[in-house]
Amino acid sequence: MKRPIVWLVVAGLAMGIVAVVVTRGMGFSARVTPWTIEATAMRAARRWATPGDVRRQANPVPTTYEAIEGGLKHWADHCASCHGNDGSGDTTVGRNLYPPAPDMRRPATQEMTDGELFYVIERGVPLTGMPAWGTGTPDGERASWELVRFIRHLPKLSGQELRSMEALNPKSPAEAVHKMEIDEFLSGGKGKQ
Repeated sequence: MKRPIVWLVVAGLAMGIVAVVVTRGMGFSARVTPWTIEATAMRAARRWATPGDVRRQANPVPTTYEAIEGGLKHWADHCASCHGNDGSGDTTVGRNLYPPAPDMRRPATQEMTDGELFYVIERGVPLTGMPAWGTGTPDGERASWELVRFIRHLPKLSGQELRSMEALNPKSPAEAVHKMEIDEFLSGGKGKQ
């Protein structure tokens, strides 16, 4: 009985020494790509930490045009700055997070259960850029479930949906002024009278 414990302690110490040697002097940076083993371990830890009843929870919001449209509008306003309108994560913010924002269309996300997606939206993911969006209200929960419906829809997003999302994306003050100037120019300068 004592021999297996000794081997576990020796193996743990060896792994610790290897980790110290490998990471010594590497510094910390959000610009490096997480190691595959790190990403796999974190996904497993997130899944393990999600309560089983939540993981198995079915989406109470039916798959309707209205639910997907509600998710689309919420996504364009709250999620697209990191995840992109198309869910690719290929945005200035998304690429520069550690770990980078995931491509929500890929199996790593699409194979999560509806309950797992809901839990991530509501509770966030510690030590990443994913904040907790839950408000603790029925309306907030419905919005999160609509987002889950929309995340399932991301792989089949149409060009028209992408264009409508662009109009819904938050604009900086400079972009708003620029749009107002263009609109004024196109209307023949009638806004300055």
